[in-house]
Amino acid sequence: MSALKSVSIITQDEKMLDLINRINKVADSDVSILLIGETGVGKEIFTDYIHHLSNRGHFPLVKIGLATLPPELMESELFGFEKGSFTNADRSKKGMFELADTGSLFLDDIDDTPLNVQAKLLRAIEAKEIRHIGDTKAIPIDVRLICASKLEISDLIDRRLFRQDLYYRINVVELRIPTLRERKGDIPLLVDHLLKRFARDKKLKISQEVMDIFMNYDWPGNVRELRNVMQRSSLFANHTIEIEDLPDRFRNINYVDNIIKSCSICFDSGQMSYNELLNCIESKLLNDAISNSNGNQSNAAQNLGLKLSTFRDKVKKLKLS
Repeated sequence: MSALKSVSIITQDEKMLDLINRINKVADSDVSILLIGETGVGKEIFTDYIHHLSNRGHFPLVKIGLATLPPELMESELFGFEKGSFTNADRSKKGMFELADTGSLFLDDIDDTPLNVQAKLLRAIEAKEIRHIGDTKAIPIDVRLICASKLEISDLIDRRLFRQDLYYRINVVELRIPTLRERKGDIPLLVDHLLKRFARDKKLKISQEVMDIFMNYDWPGNVRELRNVMQRSSLFANHTIEIEDLPDRFRNINYVDNIIKSCSICFDSGQMSYNELLNCIESKLLNDAISNSNGNQSNAAQNLGLKLSTFRDKVKKLKLS
């Protein structure tokens, strides 16, 4: 677990620890950072961590989710406006850049920014100044920019949906946050942390059956989905979280379907022999069992219903690490 002040990142995963090490090296600078990761991986938590670790940590951290703003309001929210500059503008208002002055500004879902707003963002970053809508006076700004995207911005550039010059400005340091399915070894740590958060008074535990389900689930919503599941389950469970306390989607997991989905390339290619296909499926089962057991072969063999000697023979035959 790595923590700073009130910000904690729960992990023992090597990729995550390497990422935190990179953040520790750049956080105290003023370079713009671009966080890339699927929805729910924790981009906002990483933003908190970066800001509090930086020399701006005692100054404002202003966050705005651009995907939640109608395009026609985005410019006024970012840069502010003067009274009377448009209908219903009955007072002047500061924008997010001004509110974040001397601190950090987090622009979530930067990939949802319209091209006309991108041009004004680029100018604000380059000139280090903004102008209110309805005013010509330049307002100097001192802001450390942290942006986040759920999409590959290079793909948006190819489709002419994102300015390449803006991309270079916001992407001085790029940090890619792993999905939860890429760091399943962290699930027990996260579950324990969330149990203490949502059910401290109830002193809940989680059954091994539920933990096995969690370890075999793909978590499309990532850590946010796990958090929501734990919060919901904590409300219904009494002493131990069992399968019946989980949302319906966890009660009907078909592990055969999961294997077929994960080996879909093998099935669809038509290039594999019968024995190669069987080896592919068996390798998938063994690798998952090893991963879910944190490398403990005895537990992995037990979870598959195999003798340890048989399990080791199969690992050796398939040349698995």
